[in-house]
Amino acid sequence: MTGAAQFEGNGTGAGSARLPRPWWIYRGTGLPLHDIELADVLPGAPPWRTFTGSSASVDGDGTGGAQAPVEPPAPPQDEAELRRRLGAAREGMVADPTEVDLVNAALILRRPLLVTGRPGTGKSSLAYRISRELGLGRVLRWPVTSRTTLSSGLYRYDAVGRIHAAATSDSRAASPAPEGAPSGAGDAPSSDIGAFLELGPLGTALLPHALPRVLLVDEFDKSDMDLPNDLLDVFEAGEFTVPELARLRGHRPVVEARSDDPDRTVLIRDGRVRCREFPLVVITSNDEREFPPAFLRRCLHLHVREPERDRLADIVAAHLGSRDDDPRVAELIRLFAERSAQENGLATDQLLNSIWLATSGAYSRGADWEALLRAVWHRLDGVREP
Repeated sequence: MTGAAQFEGNGTGAGSARLPRPWWIYRGTGLPLHDIELADVLPGAPPWRTFTGSSASVDGDGTGGAQAPVEPPAPPQDEAELRRRLGAAREGMVADPTEVDLVNAALILRRPLLVTGRPGTGKSSLAYRISRELGLGRVLRWPVTSRTTLSSGLYRYDAVGRIHAAATSDSRAASPAPEGAPSGAGDAPSSDIGAFLELGPLGTALLPHALPRVLLVDEFDKSDMDLPNDLLDVFEAGEFTVPELARLRGHRPVVEARSDDPDRTVLIRDGRVRCREFPLVVITSNDEREFPPAFLRRCLHLHVREPERDRLADIVAAHLGSRDDDPRVAELIRLFAERSAQENGLATDQLLNSIWLATSGAYSRGADWEALLRAVWHRLDGVREP
């Protein structure tokens, strides 16, 4: 990829990876920080990445000073989802020093991290590992498709639903409630604008939090050609405006709306959302397209290569428990690494699928094993097997 400095992680723990560098905050171990508060060790942002957003509390003055109100801490990440994506947190996980260097640089510089590599190399999982280790709560996930627009990541406004609610309210107001009906029985759905506006994952990440939220922008190379350029101003300014609310600021400066976090609402003042700590943005790409230089200039770039055997063994142990005493597991890891090199890269979940078949007892290994294994380890580049 052109236009940005590129660093490659090799998925191994060789050499200095086992000794954390003194400046590391995130260490890539997969274990939550203990006896350390991120707020106490996170350096201040560079002057050009310092933002002054403040929560639009009813009593706040919106000046963004040092004591300005901020949003509540992020809700906790669902443990079942973490185990599904990462497996169990365990001692002895091998860190890739290049990956850890780039995550820490993105954290300190308040810059997005563009993570490229073949499908199945663990790019999306990185966001969840960062959040679990640093205690940053629920990951905000923005899955990108060819129809994704910037506005869909920032907020969604149901104008049609609001018009319908207003019409229903007018109709019911014109019709008296039946005699003897309980109080409120004829109330119409609220047509308040806040009930029809919800911040998206990007919009929620840009709320004024005391600590950065983790935002996963997944499969960014599937986006429309214009989306990378559309993001430039938001990434630089750390804020955005909701025009539907800005038009109301003269007579209604504060509006309550829903956020992307389940069961949470936020107060938006004057139709503007501005961050206090820029989110830790992990943008994944399968290297299926180039991005414009102006976009790359605003990102740090990590290229993830296929994990080697030690890393594969760690992944298997995290998801399936230690299998050191099972020769079938070691043999499958060896064969998988060889097959992946021959087939231009396989996905780690293909390895997990094969080990589960071989060791769970659900499948009785027989003469058809080799054919089944080839089917499970099918190529990912669209080339048919001979």
